[in-house]
Amino acid sequence: MAGHSKWANIQHRKGKQDAARSKLFSKLSKEITVAAKMGDPDPDNNARLRLAVKEARSNSMPRDVIDRAIKKSLGGEGDNYETIRYEGYGPNGVAIIAEALTDNRNRTASNVRSYFTKAGGNLGETGSVSFMFERVGEIRFALAAGDADSVMMAAIEAGADDVETDEEGHWVTCADTALAEVTQALESALGESETAKLVWRPATMAPVDLDTLEKVMRLVDLLEDDDDVQTVVTNLEAPDEVMAAWNAAGQG
Repeated sequence: MAGHSKWANIQHRKGKQDAARSKLFSKLSKEITVAAKMGDPDPDNNARLRLAVKEARSNSMPRDVIDRAIKKSLGGEGDNYETIRYEGYGPNGVAIIAEALTDNRNRTASNVRSYFTKAGGNLGETGSVSFMFERVGEIRFALAAGDADSVMMAAIEAGADDVETDEEGHWVTCADTALAEVTQALESALGESETAKLVWRPATMAPVDLDTLEKVMRLVDLLEDDDDVQTVVTNLEAPDEVMAAWNAAGQG
């Protein structure tokens, strides 16, 4: 179970601004409502809802906002939403996957296509880039959960595939179909996890220079600013000096 170096993948959230925080809460609330509508409104009996609530809590969403999102499902909200995955190439061939929850497929598809075009990319068909990614479960524990060796042993016993420990915590990955089971086993051994969710992990990376990084992140910004888009992931890989220059310019 060698370290996976967190695949140097940038997932950009502009959480420092109030407007961006409100948008993030709105997206998290939508996922909670849809998850509750599709299954049991009790997180203990609904794995998707349980993960959605955990993600909301990890982003400091207030409990009353979470409760309101669940109650919306009981009133019929969330009936018309569908999950759609958009795939395409950004500037210089960087692969991008954007996942959306939408009640209007035509509107969302038109918007997403316009973002790719505006940023110099190309929206492709489903499957056009996802073959370069793996769908995995990702569970993060605080460093206080234990030392690297103890977390590694607990992860092996829980059936996880990989562990990495860095300054941000312990990152555990597992098969996408085993996320709920592995999370439960690890939390029994280590305590509450900070996050547990399904992610797209790039298997093939695309090295970028500063110019390409800036162009790709402009596209990511456009996608993430759309109310229907829930997550955006890329396979870009920026060397330390490129990231340093980008951060120095106030972009990170």
